[in-house]
Amino acid sequence: MKRHTLLSAALATALIAVCALPAHAQKTVLNVYTALETDQLKAYQEAFNKRHPDVEIKWTRDSTGIITAKLLAEKAKPGADMILGVAASSMVVFDREGMLQPYAPANLQAINPRFRAAGSNPAWVGMDVWGAAICYNVAEAVKQGLPRIRSWNDLLRPEFKGKIVMPNPNSSGTGFLDVTAWLQIFGEKKGWDYMDQLHQNVAVYTHSGSKPCVMAGAGEFPVGISFEYRANTVKEKGAPIDVIFPEEGLGWDVEAFAIVKGTAKLDAARKLADWAASREANELYARNFILTAIPGIATRLRHVPTDYEQRLVKNDFTWMGQNRDAVLAEWQKRYAAKSEPKK
Repeated sequence: MKRHTLLSAALATALIAVCALPAHAQKTVLNVYTALETDQLKAYQEAFNKRHPDVEIKWTRDSTGIITAKLLAEKAKPGADMILGVAASSMVVFDREGMLQPYAPANLQAINPRFRAAGSNPAWVGMDVWGAAICYNVAEAVKQGLPRIRSWNDLLRPEFKGKIVMPNPNSSGTGFLDVTAWLQIFGEKKGWDYMDQLHQNVAVYTHSGSKPCVMAGAGEFPVGISFEYRANTVKEKGAPIDVIFPEEGLGWDVEAFAIVKGTAKLDAARKLADWAASREANELYARNFILTAIPGIATRLRHVPTDYEQRLVKNDFTWMGQNRDAVLAEWQKRYAAKSEPKK
């Protein structure tokens, strides 16, 4: 009897061990392409995995323009299952190319309609807004006798020749929102005229939207055209910069997510989409950005003005998506000679 009991216990233990194996084996690796800042990814991934430990996120991360080009190049054979934290203006292009799987995530009704694609099953859904800002090194400005900055037009002054850094729009989503904002603010002809004059004062075009602010904060150049998240973090770390929000208006875009059409991991992608549209996720976005897709959630960022939303230019994502290739080709033809080398 005792022998029978021992044998039964041994079999039960073995059965439990065998049953435990499939649960581990069923963990899904989800390939996610992103342009999110590297210092944001960890918090997002940890929060998601607390709810869904069965899904392992494998990130492919680069600047918006590079990620956009990679996704388009892989259109016939996608390497991504999901896109997270990529510009809505790029999502418009992907949708037009038939690359996205429409999906209505849980909590969709809470998302501001202005920050998502149309329809009951939208092709993409927004997360947060990021927009233009100028990082102005006050210490260097005083040392070099440079004037104060209030507007985009101030950057055309001859005193700033060789003292400005900005992102290349072919690589950087921040650069693209700058260029398209100037075209929308000033009109097409005057917009290109503005960029022609600005080009005379630009020392280098970087392949990152963050880098110009980091360079300005370090005193490498007095002026860095960047975006408000990086400007806020650089100033918070003690850099001697003023964060300038030009009076003509701010270019902006929406960080968004979408499921890649044809993914074999649709269930896992839907889980991430549901989480990305949740209040919990938006509260995490609010640590970095003043405007989130769910209204009223964002917290106050110390170096971003309370009327930030009113400073955003009237933006047309459809126009940005439809004209993306033409705008980038024209920019490349005119200004690429000053771009930093690609790694």
